[in-house]
Amino acid sequence: MTPFKKLTSSAVPLPIEDVDTDQIIPARFLKAVTREGFGENLFRDWRYDKQNEPKEDFVLNNPIYTGQILVAGANFGCGSSREHAAWAIGDFGFRVVVSSYFADIFRGNALNNGILPLVVSPALLDEIFVTIENNPAATFTVDLEAQTFKNETTGTVTTFDIDSYKKTCLINGYDDIDYLLSQRDLIEKFERERVDYSLA
Repeated sequence: MTPFKKLTSSAVPLPIEDVDTDQIIPARFLKAVTREGFGENLFRDWRYDKQNEPKEDFVLNNPIYTGQILVAGANFGCGSSREHAAWAIGDFGFRVVVSSYFADIFRGNALNNGILPLVVSPALLDEIFVTIENNPAATFTVDLEAQTFKNETTGTVTTFDIDSYKKTCLINGYDDIDYLLSQRDLIEKFERERVDYSLA
């Protein structure tokens, strides 16, 4: 995975609550077993009509909204536990999803796939949406090392929580296996030094 330390980007607003994983990536697209290509079907049924023509009123089809940050309503990622939802978001190019609440399984899947699910207060979420509405080019800074989020327009800064292990993995671009391999010297040292009490 690509390491993540600090990101300043514009954002794409999706002010819809209770977005479930079937809306993020419909079940009919779950046949593939690799992560590539899912981005083209992100929010497929919201992005395209039955003739596969882009719906002009959907935010991902509006060229004024760009960036690596997706800002969503509360309870994002609810529904089934499909990891493909995180694959689709990452493959589309988003590195951060901001919301006031994430479904637990989605949050874990996102972190495991190099995407930061960043929780802010409902009040700050409203401020972010207003900022983007007033200026679609407005930028926001996510500093993972400092665990801060800043609205560059208003100057509002907030801190966010993240599991220390997942933080280490994101900063270094590790998945779980990569992390274990990074600890190989310590693991081998432990193996050399441990005492086999079963033989005593």
